Amino acid sequence: MSLRTPDLLFTAIAPAIWGSTYIVTTQYLPNFSPMTVAMLRALPAGLLLVMIVRQIPTGIWWMRIFILGALNISLFWSLLFISVYRLPGGVAATVGAVQPLMVVFISAALLGSPIRLMAVLGAICGTAGVALLVLTPNAALDPVGVAAGLAGAVSMAFGTVLTRKWQPPVPLLTFTAWQLAAGGLLLVPVALVFDPPIPMPTGTNVLGLAWLGLIGAGLTYFLWFRGIS
Repeated sequence: MSLRTPDLLFTAIAPAIWGSTYIVTTQYLPNFSPMTVAMLRALPAGLLLVMIVRQIPTGIWWMRIFILGALNISLFWSLLFISVYRLPGGVAATVGAVQPLMVVFISAALLGSPIRLMAVLGAICGTAGVALLVLTPNAALDPVGVAAGLAGAVSMAFGTVLTRKWQPPVPLLTFTAWQLAAGGLLLVPVALVFDPPIPMPTGTNVLGLAWLGLIGAGLTYFLWFRGIS
């Protein structure tokens, strides 16, 4: 086993857990709104991690963190949850699975990285594999949901490439905390303006939000940024 294999395996855990987003959102948070779920997923986890790491950005990293927080958290999650609430889980997962392919081409444009045939084929095979696993013959296509899913994948792809370009000067847990907190803060006014009031949470809602925030956000983003670094 090569030295890189454990890193690849740990990184692969993140998308695997992200796949649970669709079922958790629709089954545990059916009465919530997309922006609200995105905000409640990011902000509590981000603030908790910031209190743990006890470090804040300095200098140019204030701007960079809010840019990355917007791309990787605010925009991505808002659009993701719009697609989740409007599309069957299989369709939403398949649309989101195109993100690795977008990373290949955006990396070439922004970083000058070569476009490797194996990377392109791997990304295409990954998307096709997700489609084969989760799509059903009667899956409905909502245009707004599909557009939101694709736009979210583009946002996350740009955020991933910029993360590789800028290389954070702090431990990855701190970097994850900053992005979650920044992304969550950006979502607060959006959720207040565009979403209806938050419904009284039930125990099921709390469990869903805890999974999405602590496991589906805090843990997975730490593993993801560890891998792409």
